[in-house]
Amino acid sequence: MNGRGPPETEHGGAVTNDADDKQRQLEQYRVDMEGSRLTTDQGVRVDDTDNSLSVGERGPTLLEDFHLREKITRFDHERIPERVVHARGSGAYGFFQVYESLAEYTCADFLCDPSLRTPTFVRFSTVAGSRGSADTVRDVRGFATKFYTRQGNYDLVGNNMPVFPIQDGIKFLDFVHAVKPEPHNEIPQAQSAHDTLYDFVQMQPETMHFLMWLNSDRAIPRSFRMMQGFGVHTFRFVNAEGRGTFVKFHWKPTLGTHSLVWDEVLRIQGNDPDFNRRDLWEAIERGAYPEWELGVQLVPESDEHNFDFDLLDATKIIPEEVVPVRPIGKMTLNRNPENFFAETEQVAFCTANVVPGIDFTNDPLLQARNFSYLDTQLIRLGGPNFPQIPINRPVAPVHNDQRDGYHQHMIHQSRTSYTKNSISGGCPMSGIVSGDMSGVFKHYTERVDGNKIRKRSPSFEDHYGQATLFWNSLADWEKEHLVAALKFELGHVERRYIKEKVVEHLVHVDHGLASQVAEGLGLTAPPTGTPNHGRSSPALSQANAPRDSIATRKIAFLIDDGSDAGEVGSVRDALQSRGAICELVAPHEGTAGSLTVDRQLSASSSVLYDAVLLAAGEGLTGDGYALTFVREAFKHGKAIAVLENGRPLLDAAGLPGRQGVVEPGDGFVDRFTAAVAAHRHYDRDVAGFPA
Repeated sequence: MNGRGPPETEHGGAVTNDADDKQRQLEQYRVDMEGSRLTTDQGVRVDDTDNSLSVGERGPTLLEDFHLREKITRFDHERIPERVVHARGSGAYGFFQVYESLAEYTCADFLCDPSLRTPTFVRFSTVAGSRGSADTVRDVRGFATKFYTRQGNYDLVGNNMPVFPIQDGIKFLDFVHAVKPEPHNEIPQAQSAHDTLYDFVQMQPETMHFLMWLNSDRAIPRSFRMMQGFGVHTFRFVNAEGRGTFVKFHWKPTLGTHSLVWDEVLRIQGNDPDFNRRDLWEAIERGAYPEWELGVQLVPESDEHNFDFDLLDATKIIPEEVVPVRPIGKMTLNRNPENFFAETEQVAFCTANVVPGIDFTNDPLLQARNFSYLDTQLIRLGGPNFPQIPINRPVAPVHNDQRDGYHQHMIHQSRTSYTKNSISGGCPMSGIVSGDMSGVFKHYTERVDGNKIRKRSPSFEDHYGQATLFWNSLADWEKEHLVAALKFELGHVERRYIKEKVVEHLVHVDHGLASQVAEGLGLTAPPTGTPNHGRSSPALSQANAPRDSIATRKIAFLIDDGSDAGEVGSVRDALQSRGAICELVAPHEGTAGSLTVDRQLSASSSVLYDAVLLAAGEGLTGDGYALTFVREAFKHGKAIAVLENGRPLLDAAGLPGRQGVVEPGDGFVDRFTAAVAAHRHYDRDVAGFPA
């Protein structure tokens, strides 16, 4: 078999590597309960599962009730340890297809054949919170992708931020312990605004670039479908000739990169703590499949030292203006899991899961992650056979000498479990033994020498330059949000000296930034700091994200019994034809006039929508829920449109201006579409508006 031919599976079929390969594999594990009869785990039918076996109607329960004991035992043991980080997650299936062959750079099969549709499973997550925390906290979001390739599983385990807070994995435990709830009272949950995190920050200036991202709008994405993903580390492509090329991975959403605002985030947590999880699930169920382009930044090995930072430093980015991001393929998520525990909770990612053509670098953080991810799955999933769990099984055949351990599913028929052997014909044979080296993983050949030391390279020492680059790249409204976030975060820090030390670090990022934060905290910023270098990277600003579509945007129509049904229906149809999701919100359930109501006003909130259309008559001008709905939407920068009979409600709301408010007239739907596609209208003066 040559390296391009489809390998045989362990069940005898051929891996075609199209988008349905993984689903075909999973079919044998799916269980249909329709029309089934209740049994024990041993297959024994059960007559009664509501009453324990007892001596008489009021007597003691008998220990011989094996059905009772089995149910209770299963209940007592049905939880597995949650992930230490990324505990709260949401997943979906999809497929990836490369645009054109990258054989010049890599021999990874799925990146060399544009006809292949490689199955994927993606898990999005928050980092700091527990499984029960809210979705819309200020936090990093995980973006982990498992590619079920013909050559084995490849895991691109990334985040929605391109930098880590630390440079060496030996400090990961310390950072996570610092950001987690404080040990004396287990408070605060899923929050970075507390003393231990900022104590770590003030003691570790390498965190400053990450701190800028954490306090930017990137930490509160509108949805998983509208956030970028990054591989974070510098990896290495290796082609068939063994030539290496450094590579950085980028996921870019086709819907653009958009975020919420902080006040909105706080209110969403009370209205719907599952906001991001629900958004992803409903979009896929609706057929509005999320898409991302995979892009790469490629750096020849000869250019490794041509930057003013170290490529192995995970607290740094390569600015896109220096090395452009080359789009190489697209991923579409088109299927929701059928069982959260079996799939989303049991899926196991590891940065060390690579395929031929993709290899590591000497990044000290990546090296530690390669160990840590495997180690954590051993405790979470009960032993070394977790790759046999259906969601984790590769579609490529698996043959090795690992036989025993907890939860071994396979019944191996070989008489040997060691290599080399003669009894089983030498099988399974390595490429060296068989002489067939096609498709095997070969580590990149690199000369490494040096003394054994605990010391970091001086090329890792600039902790402020890229933090300044990020600050310089932001739009004015993004800078305002970042300053406000730092004031909020540090405002929750109790120890004054920690606040002072963080401000001292911020002075080296930008003196104006530090001064604004210091003023809000009642501190005095140091008079001088590192001069701002003036460089920027426009690609870092969300102000430059695409704003030409309203696909999947949720729009609330405020209606009542006096609404013009014909006009409402016409506008709704026009917006929905452009991909928007329109819901009619009224003071009561049922119908409003001839219109069917989707949501009751008092059980809804503006924070669950991207825009609002006022179509209600004067009946809502005295309704507190309606007025709050409009004022909150305006406060949060959302597009607002008004039909003629909705003017009284608009006037009653007392908005301080009409920026981003679309009034009746020619091209109404087009103007409203443009206002919604703009995502937010941050030119509004809402600082003094009490919404």
